[in-house]
Amino acid sequence: MVRKMPQTSIASTSRLRSLQLTPDLVSRTLRVVEEEGPEPNWTPISSPQLDALVNRVEEEARDDEIWVFAYGSLMWNPGFEIADSEQAVAFGWHRAFSLRIERLRATSDTPGLMLALQPGGSCSGLILKLPCATKTQDLRKLLAREIRYAEVCDMVKWVSVKTSSGTRRALTFWASPRQSQLTQKIPLDEAAALISQACGPAGSCAEYLYRTVVDLAERKIFDRNLWQLQKLVAAKLQALPQVG
Repeated sequence: MVRKMPQTSIASTSRLRSLQLTPDLVSRTLRVVEEEGPEPNWTPISSPQLDALVNRVEEEARDDEIWVFAYGSLMWNPGFEIADSEQAVAFGWHRAFSLRIERLRATSDTPGLMLALQPGGSCSGLILKLPCATKTQDLRKLLAREIRYAEVCDMVKWVSVKTSSGTRRALTFWASPRQSQLTQKIPLDEAAALISQACGPAGSCAEYLYRTVVDLAERKIFDRNLWQLQKLVAAKLQALPQVG
């Protein structure tokens, strides 16, 4: 059984029309994959550890509002009701497929990559405001989704972002320190090879890349590295023999 690529509303722009990674190519990467348990060598976060992380974030928030900086899947699948949003730029960080995974959108046999924030440059994305009435519940749900393992609790960071209305402090995830054992700089061709092959219970890495690039383009945000990466992934998928 092959999973179908969900339809995405594509704005009529020249950039999107020139997108080489297409829904048809992405659909070739989708398949049903059984859960294999947690990431190898990582410890699932316990309920008390998650509670402590929620408390830490709320104490660090400084006021009643919590804004979240979204630069990847949180832009197109936030998982909570958004009270408000603004386009924003985080200076001193850039998005990169630098987190190696063997679960979620990959397996041990076909490892893949997910986005993280790396030091240097700038990153355009969104800030999303948690509703005040359900802030704690939404925050716990969000942290449970993004921080599944005890070893990565320090990947939750507050960053300063600039918006059209001024500077804000926003929470973000997978903000990697310069010297990190979890993320590393990966050449685009190597990243494309991993992304083109990886699929897990949550979908494929190519699907994740496609949805992110389309969402960015629809918001008129251009990420040069991701645009080049989608071209490389498309070329690798086009070179594969079609089954059936």
